[in-house]
Amino acid sequence: MSPALDSYTFVASGKVRDVYQIDDETLLMIASDRISAYDHILSPTIPDKGRILTAMSFFWFEALGVANHLVGGPTDERIPAEYVGRSMVVRKLPMVPVECVARGYLTGSGLLDYRATGSVCGVELPSGLDEADRLPEPIFTPATKAEQGDHDENISFERVAADLGDELAETLRAATLDIYRRGAEVAAERGIILADTKFEFGLDAAGGLVLADEVLTPDSSRYWEAATYRPGEVQPSFDKQIVRNWLTGPDSGWDKAADETPPLLPDDVVARTRARYIEAYEWISRKSFADWPSESE
Repeated sequence: MSPALDSYTFVASGKVRDVYQIDDETLLMIASDRISAYDHILSPTIPDKGRILTAMSFFWFEALGVANHLVGGPTDERIPAEYVGRSMVVRKLPMVPVECVARGYLTGSGLLDYRATGSVCGVELPSGLDEADRLPEPIFTPATKAEQGDHDENISFERVAADLGDELAETLRAATLDIYRRGAEVAAERGIILADTKFEFGLDAAGGLVLADEVLTPDSSRYWEAATYRPGEVQPSFDKQIVRNWLTGPDSGWDKAADETPPLLPDDVVARTRARYIEAYEWISRKSFADWPSESE
């Protein structure tokens, strides 16, 4: 633990974020520069990735206008100087144990599910859909929250209702699709397609939903450029696709099927990935990343 965090209590560490308890009501969430792919944390890190994710989340929490867990700005005095720009001070909330996924387009695990069953998480879809096709309307496709190193498991709405009760399940579905639509409208104004995304929710003292964790970042969402969108093929996205492509390409020498430790990322892959994350933030927020607070300030 950094000396700057000595007065806080360590809570948890995930693939990207480290969480500390400030007091009984608030937490400090620190976004690292770690990057993961195929359930492996990779080396080296992507410089500034944590700051970019944090900047994007702050933008969206303000733009969406829904109840969220933030209790302080990016330079809140409770954030140690060396973590400014990559940290959020948030309310401590009981979290809903479901990944709330919204899909407006068919790709990724949703496409695999559709090809096998004609549906996604039990939601029946029209026949004949292909990679990157727009869905007739956005759908709610929840998933379990897997432990680090494990895969999230897509589940049906009925499973959510059985686990959490009908009322909370209905509320989660409605909130997820509403926030997705809000985000997609803002992105569309910028010439960006929000293909899908996942949200996490906490519960306030009255049992109301509170949007938590990160929101609409390149780590939690698929963004495509509208001008180059071509249904029927895999779309270039504003995320770690550069890393995934290199890992599974011939230059890495990595045997994904053998689940061996991935090789070190080359400098050019690191640099291009960093640039892509910054591009996503600047394009969507219409702000310069150079103006976002940093630990050096």
